Amino acid sequence: MAKPTSASTRSSAVALAQELRGFVSKLKRRLRDQDDIGDLTPSQTAVLLRLESEGSATTSGLARAEGIRPQSMGAVVAALEAAGLVIGAPDPADGRQTLLSLTDDCRRWLTEGRAARQDWLTRTIEARLSTSEQDQLAAAMPLLQRLVAE
Repeated sequence: MAKPTSASTRSSAVALAQELRGFVSKLKRRLRDQDDIGDLTPSQTAVLLRLESEGSATTSGLARAEGIRPQSMGAVVAALEAAGLVIGAPDPADGRQTLLSLTDDCRRWLTEGRAARQDWLTRTIEARLSTSEQDQLAAAMPLLQRLVAE
């Protein structure tokens, strides 16, 4: 359980939270710059990542998972199919349904994108932080992990 906080500790936490949010936004932007995501929308990206992590799904299942209308998801899926990133196949359990999955090209593209972002971040850490600073960053990682633990 967290300890009660004083007003000065609270204002310090507010400032730290604001600084951390700004940092995370900049880091996300810089990582995104290292990858060629083309013209994908956030919804399209979310669908690709969901299919990658959870496996094949129907359009209606994706709509429920993403909290959008099935018609809207249909438009997202159509664009991904047209781009050659997802493919549909009949559901073996219910032939009336179509199961969507990532194409091999999409899986390769996702892997290459992650590798490019990892390479950029590794090179940047090595180039901009001394060994001592890298150790400080490593020591802060458990604290940062606790912020996002569920």
